[in-house]
Amino acid sequence: MPAIIKRYALYILRWQLSTPILAVVLIWLATLNKWTATVIANFIGALIFFWVDRAIFTYKFKRPLWEIEPEVACADCGETGPGYRIVASANYDRLKDPAPEFRCQRCAERKRAELRARGVEV
Repeated sequence: MPAIIKRYALYILRWQLSTPILAVVLIWLATLNKWTATVIANFIGALIFFWVDRAIFTYKFKRPLWEIEPEVACADCGETGPGYRIVASANYDRLKDPAPEFRCQRCAERKRAELRARGVEV
């Protein structure tokens, strides 16, 4: 599953978790005008969920995210077969690469070693 879909699913779950919290606040504030109670409930929700949203959308990959294609030509040696590419890791991001380069297993390992030598955490 692509990373953006996972983040989107977490975000939707986060919205669902905010419902009971905001409902409790609205019950507590039931004696107030409904608009005032809603504004206060949303303010309290923002105080809580800002930190949750921040964690969801600034998460860095701890392990490399690989993309695998069953049949490609290696970008380095031209061999046809399964292709691999590192998409993202802690300090490497090619999620939006317009021209991704897939490599055979041998060349992918060579590329991984090259990235490590440059200080990329893969």
